[in-house]
Amino acid sequence: MTETQSLELAKQLIAQPSVTPDDKDCQAILTGRLKALGFTVEELNFGETKNIWARRGNTAPVFCFAGHTDVVPSGPEEQWTSPPFEPTERGGRLYGRGAADMKTSIACFVTAAERFIAAHPDHSGSIALLITSDEEGDAHDGTTRVVDVLKQRGEQIDYCIVGEPTAVDTLGDTVKNGRRGSLSGNLTVKGKQGHIAYPHLAENPVHTFAPALAELTATAWDDGNAYFPPTGFQISNINGGTGATNVIPGELNVKFNFRFSTESTSDGLQQRVHEILDKHGLKYDLQWSLSGQPFLTEAGRLTEAAKTAIAETCGVNTELSTSGGTSDGRFIKAVARELIELGPSNATIHQIDENVLLDDIPKLSVIYEKMLAELLKA
Repeated sequence: MTETQSLELAKQLIAQPSVTPDDKDCQAILTGRLKALGFTVEELNFGETKNIWARRGNTAPVFCFAGHTDVVPSGPEEQWTSPPFEPTERGGRLYGRGAADMKTSIACFVTAAERFIAAHPDHSGSIALLITSDEEGDAHDGTTRVVDVLKQRGEQIDYCIVGEPTAVDTLGDTVKNGRRGSLSGNLTVKGKQGHIAYPHLAENPVHTFAPALAELTATAWDDGNAYFPPTGFQISNINGGTGATNVIPGELNVKFNFRFSTESTSDGLQQRVHEILDKHGLKYDLQWSLSGQPFLTEAGRLTEAAKTAIAETCGVNTELSTSGGTSDGRFIKAVARELIELGPSNATIHQIDENVLLDDIPKLSVIYEKMLAELLKA
C-alpha cells in the first residue's frame, strides 16, 4: 500500500512533545482536519487537560474513535537512536515517542474518516472522536470527564474503537474486547513494638498477618469465564520494622492488587478480604482504591466488523483478548453499547526507540475505513 497521508499526519503529531497532560498543538491539528470534514468540534477542557468531542451527524448509530494525544516521558534522550520527538523513518519503521501509543492510530482514523466521507458524504449515522491529553497520567480530567458530559446530555455511542496498540506479533492478530478491573488495597496491620528478646511484651504484626496472608494467596476468588481468566490477587509491597535487628515492629504495611473479571465485583472482593482479616483477629486499617471496573463486549457486530476488515486487509485471523492493564475503555463503556481496542503493535510502547512498522500504517487506516463502511452501511 502506498497511502502516505496517515504517515504524514502521524509524523506531524509525533513532532509535538505532548507529555501528559500537555497536548501542545495535537488537538488543534486534529480540529482543523475534522472541521474541514464537517465535524462539530467541542473543546471540553478541565484543569490542565485538553479534550475534544467531535461529531459529524446527529443520528444513530454513532461510531466513535477514542484516543489520547498525550505520551509518557521519553526517558534519557541520549539513549534514543534518533530524537524522540523527531519522527524518523529507519529500517522500514517509524520511530518516535507516541508512534505506537497512540498517535499513529489517531492519524489512521482521521485519514480513514476523510476517505470514507469523500466517498460517502451522505453516510448514515454519525462519526465521532473523543480525544484526551490525560490518559497516561492520573486520568481524572480526561475521558472520564467527557463521558460525564455525554451522560448528562443523554448521548450514547453504539460502536467505539479505542486506538490502543493491541497487536502482539502481526497487525490485527489481537483485538481487546474487554479489560479486567483493578482494585488496590493499602493495609496496615497493627501490633506492639518491643525488644526482640522479650516477645511476650510485644505483638509482632508480621507473625499475626502470616496466616491471613497464606489464606489470601490461596483463595480462589472466581473461576473467570470464556473471556476472562480467574481473578488474581497479588502483593506488590510489604514493609515493616525499624531497620534494627533487635526491635519487633509495631506495624506492617501491605499493598496489594486485584485484577478482577466480570465474575467478581469490587464490593464483593472487599467484603471477602475483610472477612479473612477479621477471622484471623487482626487489628488493622485498610484503604481501598478502585481504578477501573471490568468491562466486556461480547462477540457481536463490532467484533465481527473488526475481524472481517482485518482478514481482508492483513490476511490474519483475529483473537479476542481481555489481557493487559487498564485503558480509557473503562470509562467509555458506560455510554457505549459495544467497545473494542484495536491499534498497531504494542511491542515497543513506553520504551526507548518506540516504533511501528511503516507497512502497518496504511493497513490500519484501511481497517478503520472498512469498519466505518460496514457499521454505517454506506
